[in-house]
Amino acid sequence: MRNLRKLASTAAVTVLAAAAMAGAAAPRTSALAARLATGSLAARGAGGGRYFAVIRRTEYGIPHVLAYSYGGLGYGYGYAFAQDNLCVLADRVVTLRGERSRYFGATAFSDDTLGPLTTNLDSDIYYRGMRDSGIVQRLLSRPVPLGPTAQARQLVAGYVAGYNRYLRDTGVARLPDPACRGQAWVTPITALDVWSGIYDLGTLAGSMAYRTYIATASPPAAGAVTSGPAVPATPAAPVIAGGIGSNGWALGRDATRQHDGMLLANPHLPWTGDARLYQVQLTIPGVLNVSGASIYGTPVIEIGHTEHLAWTATASHALHYTLYLLTLVPGHPTSYLVDGRAEPMTRRTVTVTVRGPGGKLSTVTRTLYSSRFGPVLATGWTAKTAFAIRDANADNLRSVNEWLAMGRSQDLAQLRAAQDTYQGLPWMYTLATDASGTAYFTDSSVTPHVTYAEAKRCRVDTSQGGGILNGSTTACGWGSDPDAIEPGIFGPGRDPKLTRPDYVANSNNSPRLANPQAPLTGYPPVFDTRAQLELRPRLSLNTIAQRLAGTDGLGPPGFTLPTLQQTMLSQRNYSADLARSAVVAMCRAHPVLTATDGKKVDVRAACAVLAAWNGRAARDSRGEVLWRQAYGGLNYAPATWWRVPFSPAHPVTTPRGLNTGNAAVQHALADAVQFFQTHHIPLSIPLGRTQHYASVPLPGCTEGEGCFNRVEGVVPRGNGVGVDVNMGSSFIMATELTSHGPRTRTILTYSESANPDSPHYSDQTVLFSRSQWVTERFTPAQINDDPQLQTTTLRS
Repeated sequence: MRNLRKLASTAAVTVLAAAAMAGAAAPRTSALAARLATGSLAARGAGGGRYFAVIRRTEYGIPHVLAYSYGGLGYGYGYAFAQDNLCVLADRVVTLRGERSRYFGATAFSDDTLGPLTTNLDSDIYYRGMRDSGIVQRLLSRPVPLGPTAQARQLVAGYVAGYNRYLRDTGVARLPDPACRGQAWVTPITALDVWSGIYDLGTLAGSMAYRTYIATASPPAAGAVTSGPAVPATPAAPVIAGGIGSNGWALGRDATRQHDGMLLANPHLPWTGDARLYQVQLTIPGVLNVSGASIYGTPVIEIGHTEHLAWTATASHALHYTLYLLTLVPGHPTSYLVDGRAEPMTRRTVTVTVRGPGGKLSTVTRTLYSSRFGPVLATGWTAKTAFAIRDANADNLRSVNEWLAMGRSQDLAQLRAAQDTYQGLPWMYTLATDASGTAYFTDSSVTPHVTYAEAKRCRVDTSQGGGILNGSTTACGWGSDPDAIEPGIFGPGRDPKLTRPDYVANSNNSPRLANPQAPLTGYPPVFDTRAQLELRPRLSLNTIAQRLAGTDGLGPPGFTLPTLQQTMLSQRNYSADLARSAVVAMCRAHPVLTATDGKKVDVRAACAVLAAWNGRAARDSRGEVLWRQAYGGLNYAPATWWRVPFSPAHPVTTPRGLNTGNAAVQHALADAVQFFQTHHIPLSIPLGRTQHYASVPLPGCTEGEGCFNRVEGVVPRGNGVGVDVNMGSSFIMATELTSHGPRTRTILTYSESANPDSPHYSDQTVLFSRSQWVTERFTPAQINDDPQLQTTTLRS
């Protein structure tokens, strides 16, 4: 280690001189970086208290962070991330500290893109209550594997130091991003801030989704009389199923032309705010070498690959929490009965600072209530009953351990060992493959131990139904498994799992059909009881089947890296595949259709547009915009819209056959034509004229249409059918694990930086617009061969 420090000092003086000390950029890699990259430092340990890192940026500003310790790795990562996105993380920290009302006012809506829409005041009450509870600090004090490993702690500490180093060197007044330049709310961050963000991410499919209900809960007024409980609305479902989504394929040797492993990662996440992904490579020579993407503010790679292993994640439909119905003590609405005995709710007084008119500050105080199960909710709290939420991830900071261990893995056996050891993935499926050509699917997310028998026995019969359990008896508490890391959750032996030589796939559908040739059965229903596939999962499986049969026009059967890229960006619209020909036949037979308002509409011009359209959502497609307006909701269309209804025996091919005799189907086309006429929009307007991000025209279509390359957006006021994309395909990665190492192509659809003044604000967005890819640079030689290479060396 002494020699390494001497080498670092010498290199900093002789190669980069004072520029290295200031974190300045050099045009080429330093001698130190080359020596670090080629020498194994695994035996030298984590290093002392000083941080050292080298950041090499290749095309499109992609950072490759090189260090000799986990602390140094975090230091380089935190610095690089701050260079690109400091304002986003600074804003996120304001949220996690419960300080949004202080700086932005109480009534404005929080700009968090994770979780449901929440006012700043409700957000602050929730997060201030979380901070005051000490839950994150308690989880940090737990021993490994329940608490963070030493490597995870060092990584987070280094990340914080690197972020703060950039902020200190640059100064708030000189930050390059106008979004936070000179703002009082931009301050140094702490390790607790980062860990709090990781904890919050873990509870996304549970208590965080109920944060408004938690922040506004209060007992009924004295003497209140109610007719009975009302089941609270469930914001968690749309957050996962309708918002965050994803496509993932793991291909094995029987599905690839070279008989190796290949992987497609296509997460669907918000394009703004704290839910964006950041592309990075993290390397400690001889210890860790992983490339992929991280959710903003997390210093580990959640989707990526090593030299011999690749994995991705899609949103799990397992139920990661349980709602409990509390029977309250008569006359005491803050006490509830368990096995006939009264238990008082716990109370926590929370105070937040609020900015009022003219900038005047005041305080607001509320009381938060909790039960043995977890927080009490506002909705449904009557004089007789209340509801509480128990979140399976409420005691989970293990995800960082797991992602870090996955990033060190080189085959599926090591990945499984990482997942079995830490059992910390919060709400996601895993799809993975390795160089042996084996494909693997699992839902190893943290899931409450509620069996079918218990659910049947304990489910409360309410007027609205739902999976709400009886909280008045300990017999309805969560069970456990001997292989579970802690009581109350299912152990790895109960997780849905499938290993195949051909493929596994998931597009947020049930685990049962990860591969239709081998349907998964026997797992607890809490992991998902759905049978019907939406259009996007059907398209996913159909696309794989056509490629394996060689019937998609892309050559002989089997995947290659180029055909994997082509299928990803084929821009297929499955609703058009299923129904366009029927619509064309309908409008040819009936050139005048009746709109919903009863008016007769001539649809002949629209019929010609749809007949000429190829059913794809390419940037220059003429017909996609009209189709979206008319039939963009076919994913959710009533069963009567289809001639062949859904059949559980044929989930991949039903429903099908658009029922053009249905009056609503005819109205849909007439209404769309009427809309275009009213807004003076050409029926054949190209898609790229209406769909943008940062003024870049984009391909892709929506979830309702059944699109693999999914994009969603908001319609600007007065802009007709124009859409500003804010959601959908984000970090796209196609990887082939060859005998000579990984070959990878990527696209970060919204680019590396959220700063509109950055050269990397939309440079990859332009590639996405053109269906072009970045050839990943993974090895030191590939990185050093980049003519645009810029190197920053950091010491502290």
